[in-house]
Amino acid sequence: MTVAHGEAVYSLGAPPCTGLGLRWSGEELDAALDGPVAAVLFDDEGKADIDEILRGVAETAFEQAGLRRVLADPVHIEDWRVGEAIAETWLTDHRDCHFPWPDGRDERKSGSSLPGADLVGLHADAQGDCLAFGEVKTSSDASHPPGAMYGRTGLKRQLEDLRNSMSIRDNLFRYLGHRAKGADWMERFQRAGRRYLANKSDVRLFGFLVRDISPHQNDVRARVERLGQGCPDGTRIELLALYLPVGRLDGIGAVAIAARAGDLS
Repeated sequence: MTVAHGEAVYSLGAPPCTGLGLRWSGEELDAALDGPVAAVLFDDEGKADIDEILRGVAETAFEQAGLRRVLADPVHIEDWRVGEAIAETWLTDHRDCHFPWPDGRDERKSGSSLPGADLVGLHADAQGDCLAFGEVKTSSDASHPPGAMYGRTGLKRQLEDLRNSMSIRDNLFRYLGHRAKGADWMERFQRAGRRYLANKSDVRLFGFLVRDISPHQNDVRARVERLGQGCPDGTRIELLALYLPVGRLDGIGAVAIAARAGDLS
């Protein structure tokens, strides 16, 4: 099952930097929360791997209960995490991306933030596989653009850093490489790595806004124009804004948990 592409409400720019505004209906959002987004949000694949490793080790009923507790779904999820899961599934389904290592697996404690891009993975284009990095912001701010675009941790600064800083891209390249050995995506990483080493600007960057207000192209218009200016040869940037039904972001983490438990009415 794939998440909906959504209705296009505006399109901006030209390569190397473009922008796209999309709108989801309530039904499309609910289907995503009940399916692909939930699988990413709750890291079903990672939990299945741990369960497979420990299934034969947890022999007693007490041990099995302990394993179920460790692998249980969280009782609280921040709304922004749902936004990141929506962005990841949309880019996977509609931009030929693969993000193989969720940030949550690297957390030392629940809710901690990690440096680097929100999404780190691979993208398939006409030349084959390349590195893909994404930054995601979730905002109900009525301003266009939202406040989440600005500041030290704003989308503007984060995308500029990914575009301009070779050291940041090198760190993310190593981060992915440490996890690639023996993985089923190792050959894709090798192909992307060959391209990156030949041209360290040969990457795909995504800026993704998840919003629940009326669509407006000013959310991304200025960034599309300015990020394209002086863009290094080989870098391609896309800014996307996905508009959910009005008011659906507040408490969406709790909604995702309820949907998982089958408690939505």
